[in-house]
Amino acid sequence: MRATYIYGAGDVRVIDIPDPVITEPTDAIVRVTAACVCGSDLHPFHDMPADPAGRPIGHEFVGVVEEVGADVATISVGDFVIAPFVYSDGTCDFCREGLQTSCRHGGFWGEEPGMGGQAEAVRVPQADGTLVKVDIAPDSALVPSLLTLSDVYSTGWHAAWKGGVAPGKSVTVIGDGAVGLLAVLSAKQLGAERIILMGRHTARTDLGVDFGATDVVAERGDEGVARVRELTGGDGTHVVLEAVGFLGAYEQALGVVRAGGTISRVGVPQYREAPAGRVLFGPNVTLTGGVAPARAYIERLLPGVLDGSVEPGRVFDRELPLDGAPEGYALMDQRAALKVLLRP
Repeated sequence: MRATYIYGAGDVRVIDIPDPVITEPTDAIVRVTAACVCGSDLHPFHDMPADPAGRPIGHEFVGVVEEVGADVATISVGDFVIAPFVYSDGTCDFCREGLQTSCRHGGFWGEEPGMGGQAEAVRVPQADGTLVKVDIAPDSALVPSLLTLSDVYSTGWHAAWKGGVAPGKSVTVIGDGAVGLLAVLSAKQLGAERIILMGRHTARTDLGVDFGATDVVAERGDEGVARVRELTGGDGTHVVLEAVGFLGAYEQALGVVRAGGTISRVGVPQYREAPAGRVLFGPNVTLTGGVAPARAYIERLLPGVLDGSVEPGRVFDRELPLDGAPEGYALMDQRAALKVLLRP
């Protein structure tokens, strides 16, 4: 089959590898019908050391079940399924608590050949706990929106949910990538009164306005902080959703959060140290967020996608065949595309 591998910074290739096979009785094989490139995939695209062997990449996919192991009970051949961006057994204590990202028997895609999401097929461990069946045709127009549930929509929701967004709250969203825009959508769904989107790409921020942003701030750094403070009477907002992952974005969040407010970070941090002492302690600011347990949110968010009341799939602005994956990475790296959908 064809699968996307990364060999180092800037070096993404689509190659032939053996078809995945069932290795554990809890496995399933899923034929991928849609996958995509994630903003977090750009981190290894920027800085991964050269690796002659390469490694599979991709963690967002939907598809049709082609084979199941002997112990798989809830998923059947022919089912259309959504795969969250980690696999999990669904039965351990962490899974029962809704923290599937810490599953005692779980893991991440790309750990071995045949387990990268940007491919024609994927071996899915812990299929019963991982996969979410949806009664829909694989060629449905809803597939792009269903695909966002595997990561970016669930991650945007996680940011807003952990941040305590609620009616009457004001929110700042930092970042106009797919996660930031879907954090706007999630904040709107949770009843936020005012949503300030900090981003400078007009096509993206226009979509953010469609999703519910009431204000757009294009400035960054100190200028951006001053503008948000100006819009909020000097106070900042009750909640800040940081969807970028760079230190400057976190520092910006510190600058715009209201006393007694909450910063919720879901951008994968590209730094190891950041201010978290008196800068949080004095104004009683809470820091939360983290890796989104997408599996905990999919069934909650699914009805809105199926009835068309939300359209998170609008974040996809480019579609390519699987063999176009290297082009997709380049387009997203150059900010020429917001999010690239891949069709094997």
